[in-house]
Amino acid sequence: MTVYHGSNVIVSEPDLLHTRNNVDFGPGFYITTIQEQAEKWAERFKDAGKTAFLNRYRLDEKIMEQLEVLQFDSYSDAWLDFIVSCRKGLDCTRYDIVIGGVANDKVFNIVQLYFKGYIEKDTALQRLKYEKPNVQICLRILDAIQCLTYEGSELL
Repeated sequence: MTVYHGSNVIVSEPDLLHTRNNVDFGPGFYITTIQEQAEKWAERFKDAGKTAFLNRYRLDEKIMEQLEVLQFDSYSDAWLDFIVSCRKGLDCTRYDIVIGGVANDKVFNIVQLYFKGYIEKDTALQRLKYEKPNVQICLRILDAIQCLTYEGSELL
């Protein structure tokens, strides 16, 4: 399967050294199956006056089958709990790969309202049910990154 990573640099050799803490699925290398989504992620660098690249990879799903994968098929109670736990830096799970909806701007705002205690969980989930999830894949260990084969990059 082809996957994408938007960045301000060409990432021909993904690693875990450049990860951020307290993000949706915890530290890891984030990719998506949706090219437009990766381009949008990269556009934020252009908005800051930097270069923007779309990096493309082949993801070996056979290798993935040997790893611990957590997949969320919708914005759910479990997805929301996991996102909040990761954003607080409290995730203690041992998943190698996490797949699920990305917290885009509108979803992020709903999660933030819940995260800060301004709305209840039921209200957040009620609002989220109208949002169509995008796809993000977080490769959280080096063995997961070995599932990727770099295919190229393009300047946006």
